[in-house]
Amino acid sequence: MRWLTPIFVLAVLAGTVLELWLSRRQASAVARHRNAVPAAFAGNVSADEHAKAADYTIAKERAGRAGALLDAALTLALTVGGGIAAVDGLWRHSALGPLWRGVLVIATVALLIQLLHLPLTLWRTFVIEARFGFNRTTPALFLADLGKGLALAVVLGGPLLLATLVLMQRAGRAWWVWVFFLWLGFMLLLTWAWPAFVAPLFNRFSPLQDATLKARVEALLERCGFTSRGVFVADNSRRSSHGNAYFTGIGRHKRIVFFDTLLERLGQAEVEAVLAHELGHFRLRHVRKRLVLSMITTFAGLALLGWLAAQPGFYSALGVPRPSTHTALLLFVLSVPAFTFFVTPLAALWSRRHEFEADAFAARYASAAELASALVKLHRDNASTLTPDPVYAAFYYSHPPPLARIARLMPAAPAAVH
Repeated sequence: MRWLTPIFVLAVLAGTVLELWLSRRQASAVARHRNAVPAAFAGNVSADEHAKAADYTIAKERAGRAGALLDAALTLALTVGGGIAAVDGLWRHSALGPLWRGVLVIATVALLIQLLHLPLTLWRTFVIEARFGFNRTTPALFLADLGKGLALAVVLGGPLLLATLVLMQRAGRAWWVWVFFLWLGFMLLLTWAWPAFVAPLFNRFSPLQDATLKARVEALLERCGFTSRGVFVADNSRRSSHGNAYFTGIGRHKRIVFFDTLLERLGQAEVEAVLAHELGHFRLRHVRKRLVLSMITTFAGLALLGWLAAQPGFYSALGVPRPSTHTALLLFVLSVPAFTFFVTPLAALWSRRHEFEADAFAARYASAAELASALVKLHRDNASTLTPDPVYAAFYYSHPPPLARIARLMPAAPAAVH
């Protein structure tokens, strides 16, 4: 498999060049329109707010380009550069058995990657987000979150990784099938447990207190035929001023969560419209479709890994002289994104279609005009650019650009049903 080495290196370099080129296009497009508010937003977004969004976008793109270069350098250094082989060699001097050695090799590489990304994370949080007035995370809270995340990785990820390596070593040629069911069960269990046991480690969740808004939300849920275990408010204002809303949980244990920052900015009719949009994703089975696609790709990916792990050339082509189950897993996780990056536009296109469909659903069960108004406020208050580069947006955007989205919503405004 000597051919794999040049193809992999070429994929990493081509993907990085493409990522940098797209970022440059985005920054240039935003800078060109920095002083001209689009006509559709002229009455709701001031020139200063529009300029702030442009500057914020450009700052994030610069950090993103640094991140892209770091990712490429790390990927090449750890694979064909011999990084994984070096870490594996260090742990081979220990008296540990293959299973525990494999866990520690993977943990060491993961920790190394996190440490090397830490300066960029700090820059984004305490420089970029702070410069534009969004950051509310204190150093103490940042360290607490970091510690909790590491603890969860050990408590949850450690047993999963150990079980995966056991199956890879002892379940025969079809080990990847058993790993698939292991991962699927873990994912479903974590999705069920997240709202009650994991999320509260990072945020405080309190029942929605506004009786009028709560009644409005419950009426919307009834109209849409949706059941949940409650509507909660998360204290995200401790970390950021950005607003958001989301669903969590599965089955009858689904929860609706609003960031407190979102409720501060939007009126009740706008909150209702945003919630109707999110409900649309469930009622139109978008969440189920994405889950099925994720299961299919995971199954296919594990089948590919099952074949590659049995090929000695796979290891040597990516810089590892001694084959092992843990290095197979590491090499696969590091190398696959270099190739899947190029299908990003297809995933983004599919996601944008779902967003348009959810908007149409919201227009039927709430108010299209209020949803459009909420989108304007969210773009303004989150300093999201209103003038993205079309090529960049087509490649990356999981949500339609604001002008296109609002243009579709406004004709539907009279069709709202209450």
